Amino acid sequence: MGSALSRPEVDIDHVPATVTRSVKLLVAGNFGVGKTTFVGSVSEIKPLHTEETITEASVGVDDMAGLPGKSTTTVAMDFGRVTLNPRLALYLFGTPGQHRFVPLWEELARGALGALVLVDTRRLEQSDEVLAVLEERGVPYAVAVNEFEGATKYPLGEIRDALDLTPETPLTACDARDRGTCVRSLITLVEYLRRVQPPQ
Repeated sequence: MGSALSRPEVDIDHVPATVTRSVKLLVAGNFGVGKTTFVGSVSEIKPLHTEETITEASVGVDDMAGLPGKSTTTVAMDFGRVTLNPRLALYLFGTPGQHRFVPLWEELARGALGALVLVDTRRLEQSDEVLAVLEERGVPYAVAVNEFEGATKYPLGEIRDALDLTPETPLTACDARDRGTCVRSLITLVEYLRRVQPPQ
C-alpha cells in the first residue's frame, strides 16, 4: 500500500482501472480548522476549491478570534480524490465551517459513508456544533486534531475527554499540510467505517 500513498508528481485525472469501489467522505470541522488545506494536501487530482475573500460583511458573523492572517473562506465545498489502494478510491467533500452553511452540510452528507472531523485545540469548544450535526444525522465519524504550528499539544486522551467522544470514536493527530499524516487519518476513518457498517 505504501507506493499507492506517495503523491504523484503530476495530477492524475483518471481513476485507475483497478479501482472497483469508491467511497464518499466528508471532511468537516468548524471555521478555520484547515479543511481546505487538508483536501489540497491529500488529493491526487487538482482539488476544487470554492474560496472567497473574507470581507467586512463577515464582521460580527464569523468568529475570527484565533485566526490571524485568515483572509479567505470556503463558501460551498472543497473536493478531491485519493486512491487509497489499487481497488479503493475516496472522494473527499470538504464542508464550509460556519453555522449558516448547515443546510449545505446536509446536502453534502447525502450518500457519504462517514466524516473526518478536523479540530483545533485553540478553539476546541467550536467543534461541538459540527459533532452534534453529524450525530443528529447519523453520520459516523472519526476525529483528527490538526496540530497547528505554535499551538499547545495535548495528550489525545485529554482531547477525547474534552470533546466527550465515545471510547470507540477514532481520534488521531495530523498536520493538514502533510499528506502522510492526513492519509493516516483517512485510513483510520475507513477502517472504523468497515467495522461499524455492514458491507454493501
